Amino acid sequence: MAIATDLSPSPPLALPPTCDDKNAKALRLIEEMTQNTDSVQERVLAEILSQNAQTEYLKRFQLNEPMDRHTFKSKVPVVSYEDLKHDIQRIANGDRSPILCAHPISEFLTSSGTSAGERKLMPTIREEMNRRQLLYSLLMPVMNKYVPGLDTGKALLFLFIKAETKTPSGLVARPVLTSYYKSDQFKNRPHDPYNVYTSPDEAILCPDSFQSMYTQMLCGLIMRHEVLRVGAVFASGLLRAIRFLQLNWAQLAHDIATGTLNPKITDPAITEHMAQTLKPDPELANFITKECSEENWERIITRIWPNTKYLDVIVTGAMAQYIPTLDYYSGGLPLACTMYASSECYFGLNLNPICSPSDVSYTIMPNMGYFEFLPHEDAASSSALSRDSPPRLVDLADVELGKSYELVLTSYSGLCRYRVGDVLQVTGFYNTAPQFHFVRRKNVLLSIDSDKTDEAELQNAVENASALLKEFNTSVVEYTNFADTKSIPGHYVIYWELLMKESRHAPTREVLEQCCLTMEESLNAVYRQGRVADHSIGPLEIRVVKNGTFEELMDYAISRGASINQYKVPRCVTFSPITELLDSRVESVHFSLAEPHWTPERRR
Repeated sequence: MAIATDLSPSPPLALPPTCDDKNAKALRLIEEMTQNTDSVQERVLAEILSQNAQTEYLKRFQLNEPMDRHTFKSKVPVVSYEDLKHDIQRIANGDRSPILCAHPISEFLTSSGTSAGERKLMPTIREEMNRRQLLYSLLMPVMNKYVPGLDTGKALLFLFIKAETKTPSGLVARPVLTSYYKSDQFKNRPHDPYNVYTSPDEAILCPDSFQSMYTQMLCGLIMRHEVLRVGAVFASGLLRAIRFLQLNWAQLAHDIATGTLNPKITDPAITEHMAQTLKPDPELANFITKECSEENWERIITRIWPNTKYLDVIVTGAMAQYIPTLDYYSGGLPLACTMYASSECYFGLNLNPICSPSDVSYTIMPNMGYFEFLPHEDAASSSALSRDSPPRLVDLADVELGKSYELVLTSYSGLCRYRVGDVLQVTGFYNTAPQFHFVRRKNVLLSIDSDKTDEAELQNAVENASALLKEFNTSVVEYTNFADTKSIPGHYVIYWELLMKESRHAPTREVLEQCCLTMEESLNAVYRQGRVADHSIGPLEIRVVKNGTFEELMDYAISRGASINQYKVPRCVTFSPITELLDSRVESVHFSLAEPHWTPERRR
């Protein structure tokens, strides 16, 4: 990764020749916020503390009013989700008193899974939607500076809602993007020539993933010459759409040729919309048939959507593993990572969106929340932070170039000094605002889509599955894994070395397939939703390797300079020579033949 070394102020976002008043206002706001980073942060914290001064949570720390930054930082502890879980559950169960936030909690945004397998519940308030909308409004004015003319066409973006549920008190719990797509701000958004989608809202808001994808793809094909950008939220989502086209192009071409809609599409809102959109077009149908029936799908995106200027996808963090495949399908189109956001907060944006994926840096907008940073060496050396030895957190304006930090958030919705779990590295500055490269999620071992599996969770899954081997006097001697993203959708691959005390009584293929399913049942709800509802993750695979394979792995590591005394089997492997060694020793391959249990209902 290239790290900026020039500490002089970055040049301002010059207004492009075609910049209208709306875009100019957005660019001026970015300049204003980033030129006054610390003062904006001080104002944001003052607003949050003033709003929430009488909450039960802040009162516990006996803060004197008015609360200033120093008092807040000296008395309020840094916390994780487990520290807040009891208070959050009280709100979920119906306690309407101001526990974390003075404003009523309007809903919960579901984040990645906890160690217990449930999604985290992040409280939010109605006012947060306006802040999220504000950040969205800044994206295209920045992009227009680098890619002019985006107001002359449309975007083929594959956008989906996911399953939601309700807490015991009746509050909705759902992913942050589902919340946004279902909001009045999205459904009643004013016309913006820079944000016209080929996908109708009826398709985006359809809960059936097949009907939603089919309709969005069909509309994208019909309007193929108008498409100027193609994308999805994550790189994995766009590749899933390409795979969907590979599997369904014949039916899509039939619909276009005849002007009739696939009978599998039964959603009333979609069928009504498509009755007005779908007209017979044999010429287009023949073109799609010709392109999609060829074995070679290289550059298929630009072949079908020839005016595409860039791909709008997140390819930072775990999504970087998909870059080579995206390059293959697009012919190397630019990959634009525009925004950095999570369930807890929308943080900032990429002010140089058409850069190399390895150079992507996000400028955190100081008006979105109050941000502190735990130096990564401190975060790594302490799994638990106590009030007796408070960590030395750094303010947004005081981070240092080249150093890595864990992000700590204080939000308008009531999170105070909350460890988000993202590890960021400072790559430069825009005005006085630091720019960060997203390094990784803390402790995440495996990820295909929005799933995040850590080492403890994987260990538990292996233990649960290996229990099925006991009746065969067999145990798992060693294991490692990797996320296979060459298949679409990607899937987890686990290498097992087995110790069999009685070779004549070896585990059967059926038992090993059951081991695959047991591992999946042991993984968190986000993984299982990806497998069952979203179909964004393929069946888990176990590859049984020959005895002695992991000793060979150790010998290889030592030959490359590893210490024999400090060597530990890597729980995740990505280095090609290692995966090639493992694959050369595979004796049998097994897949989960059934889907794990998953339901949108939360366990009480």
